[in-house]
Amino acid sequence: MPQQKAYPSIVGATDRSPTVNKTFKNMNKTSKAGAQIYKRLLTYVKPHRGLFAISILGFFMYSGTQTLFAALIKHIIDTLQTEAREGMNYLPLLFSGLIVVHGIGTYIGNYFLAKVSTNVVHALRCEIFNQYTRLPTAYFDANNSGYMIAKITNNVGQVTQAVTDAARTFVREGFTAIGLLIYLFYSNWMLSLVFVGIAPIIVVLVSYVSKRLRGISKRVQESIGDMTHITSEIVGGHRVVHSYGGEEYERRRFLESSLYNRRQSLKLATTMAIHSPIMQFILAIALSFLMYMALYFMKQASVGEFVGYLTAAFLLPKPIRGLSDANSEIQKGIAAAETLFEILDEPGELDEGTYQAERCKGALEFKNLSFTYAGANEPALLDINFKAEPGQIIALVGASGGGKSTLANLVSRFYPHDQGEILLDGVEINTYQLANLRKQLALVNQQVTLFNDTIANNIAYGSLATASRSEITQAATDAYAMEFVAKYEQGLDTEIGENGVKLSGGQRQRLALARALLKDAPMLILDEATSALDTESERYIQAALQKVMSNRTTLVIAHRLSTIEGADVILVMDHGRIVERGSHQELIAKNGAYARLHSMQFKERGSGDRRSEAAVELSNSGIA
Repeated sequence: MPQQKAYPSIVGATDRSPTVNKTFKNMNKTSKAGAQIYKRLLTYVKPHRGLFAISILGFFMYSGTQTLFAALIKHIIDTLQTEAREGMNYLPLLFSGLIVVHGIGTYIGNYFLAKVSTNVVHALRCEIFNQYTRLPTAYFDANNSGYMIAKITNNVGQVTQAVTDAARTFVREGFTAIGLLIYLFYSNWMLSLVFVGIAPIIVVLVSYVSKRLRGISKRVQESIGDMTHITSEIVGGHRVVHSYGGEEYERRRFLESSLYNRRQSLKLATTMAIHSPIMQFILAIALSFLMYMALYFMKQASVGEFVGYLTAAFLLPKPIRGLSDANSEIQKGIAAAETLFEILDEPGELDEGTYQAERCKGALEFKNLSFTYAGANEPALLDINFKAEPGQIIALVGASGGGKSTLANLVSRFYPHDQGEILLDGVEINTYQLANLRKQLALVNQQVTLFNDTIANNIAYGSLATASRSEITQAATDAYAMEFVAKYEQGLDTEIGENGVKLSGGQRQRLALARALLKDAPMLILDEATSALDTESERYIQAALQKVMSNRTTLVIAHRLSTIEGADVILVMDHGRIVERGSHQELIAKNGAYARLHSMQFKERGSGDRRSEAAVELSNSGIA
């Protein structure tokens, strides 16, 4: 690396080469960035500055006893050399007193700093999690869950070490080193200039090591995120892994990720292991030179003064080594904090709207709407124009990738649109306050999200938590969920496991419908809401939906055309455009794309071909 070659020439150079100048600039830039990150991290200490001040007092007591120990050695030797030996009986008491003060200072410093650090880590962890709840959908699309989980677990743990162990050592050993240096300069300032001479060498060494540690630590944290991601995928998709013989592939993926983590961790350990002996070697040379100079220049000093001076000098390497080790932990903490602050600096969902409505009528209109995902070459939606009157059922059908779900996501403002307009009751949805807009919508996705909680709490989720038991029961009944809920011994209080793992696909879908029914919003979005249901369950829920949809505007995204024959308007979408529109009878009469799709699906069913939903998906790709 160029930096490694440049550092030796820095120490004794008078005219620096361009490479050396560049190295210095990079070191300064990195140091400033690291200092700014750590300074920002310490702002979390501000609310607990009282406790922090008490811990500083404790460490001050600790470090003061180290310096007084050297002075006590000098006093003991000088007392023993006098004939009268005045005050000799008090020396053991002084020594015992120093030990007691040392212990009290250690306890106060460690305990109160631990209180500060746990409060800081708690606040930071909660702030990261809260930020996750504010981030837009596009951020979750661009970042996999493994890395996001690792940042709130492993990375916060690294910050913990920087705020706790490293800060404790830095404060404690820093005070000790300062106290010993003050004593040394007070005793003989000319000899003590030796430490001033080696200071630039130590600064350069620490700066280089800090930069390297921070870079390696960041790679280690990224590799932990990668391993977390792979693990979360196999935990969530173990059925697919076993069904398709993916065990060896997953083992190989994890092995490669773990080997990379091992290499980076070894680099980190090697850097730290080399750094400490080099630091000790530099200090050993300085102390050897200091001892020689002391023997030469302190001939007139008393034995006690000589021994006290050397005692303080030989006590100095320990706190300096401690500061060096603390710096290593701080650099790892800074690397972790940098990734956390990147999350905190991410802008949340755009919410500049101020308009609020108690309950919308449900008139929804799209005017010249076009939309392109970030980084995509082609638009997902192109020149969409249609209007849904309050209480109407609008069905969206077409091939996968035609833009149906994108349209629904834009209504919920999961993605911001800037080309065209989406009007709700004549008001552009961007004008609505975001929470108020989503209050008007109930959403049921194809991929049902349930939580590791009771059935009742999954139905009455979030803002619905204030619903009464009777309202929850009614919603479950309307969604035909009570049919299976009643079979459980604990009924609505039954725990359903992670993402409803204890339920069938149809049961999970019915709970999602019950949640939407309980919300009782003026608009309902059903994105393949009946795709996971068997024929009998579908028939029950269709009856329930007919009752519920009569008083609200409904967008239905469906591949099963039998579920949307009663829709007021059916929009056939292909490659982001609306290619046909009309009622079921009108579209059949046109004998176009919808008629061909309808004929294909019902011909297959009529011949008794019970093909899976995946086969129907493939047949959809034939829409022209």
